[in-house]
Amino acid sequence: MKIKLNFKFLLAVIFAIVYIFPFSLVLINSFKERVEIIANPLKLPAEFSLTNYITAYERMDYASAFFNSLIITVTAVIVLIIFPSMLAYYLVRFNYRRNQIIFIILIASMIIPFQALMIPFVSIYGKLDMLNSRLYLVYFYLGFGVALSTFMYHGFIKSIPMALDESATIEGANKFQIYRHIILPMLKPITATIVILNSLWIWNDFLLPSLALFQKSRTLPLSTFSFFGRFTTDFGLAMAGLVLSMLPIIILYLALQRQIISGISEGAVK
Repeated sequence: MKIKLNFKFLLAVIFAIVYIFPFSLVLINSFKERVEIIANPLKLPAEFSLTNYITAYERMDYASAFFNSLIITVTAVIVLIIFPSMLAYYLVRFNYRRNQIIFIILIASMIIPFQALMIPFVSIYGKLDMLNSRLYLVYFYLGFGVALSTFMYHGFIKSIPMALDESATIEGANKFQIYRHIILPMLKPITATIVILNSLWIWNDFLLPSLALFQKSRTLPLSTFSFFGRFTTDFGLAMAGLVLSMLPIIILYLALQRQIISGISEGAVK
C-alpha cells in the first residue's frame, strides 16, 4: 500500500514538473536580453532586470489592451451563463420533439472546428460591417460557446427533481419565476465550472479577435503577438509580454480556486 502511494506521489510530481516547466521557462527568459536567451534559454538570467517588462508594457499599450480583454471576457462570460442556462432549462423541462432535435444539432455543432468557418465568417460579417466591434465579438463568442455551455447545463438541470417546478407552479409561479428563483440558484456549482472554462478560453483566444478586431481594439493576446516579427523576434520582450498577459487570469484562478474545486465536486455529486 505504501509503495503504491509513493508511486502515485512520484507520478504526480513528474506530471507537475512537465506542466510547470514551460511556464518556468517563459518566466526565466522574460528577464533576459535576446542574446542571452539565444545563448542558453535554460540558464538563469545573469541579472533579474525589469527592463523587458517596462518596455513590453509600453509597446503593448497594456492598459488599453487589458481593458479590452476585461470588457470582452466579462461580458461574454455573463451572456454564456444567462442564455445557455435558459436554453438548457427550456430543452429539459419542455419535452417537445423539436427540443430533442435542437439539442442534437447543438451537440453536433461542437465537432465543427472554427478554422473551417474562418473564410466565410470574415466574408459574411465583413460585408455586414460587423467587424472591429467589442459588442459584435461578444455576440460571436455567444454563437461559438453556446453549445458547450448548454450541454453542461442540460446535464445538470436533468438531475434537478421536477417536483420543485410542480410545487412552485402550485404556489402560482410562472416558468420564468421558477427558472429565476429556483433553478438558477441551484446551478451555482456548474456555473462556477463554466465561468472558469469560458474565461480561460476567451481571455487567451487569439484567432477570433485577430479576425474580428483591428488595431485600436486589440486584446492582450493580439498585443503580445506584435513582438513576433516575420523575420526576427525579440524573445525577451515577447516572454515579458506573455507573462503580463497570463498574470491576470492566473490571479483570478488562484483567487477562485476553492470555489472552482467546490463547484466541480458538487456538480459531480449532483
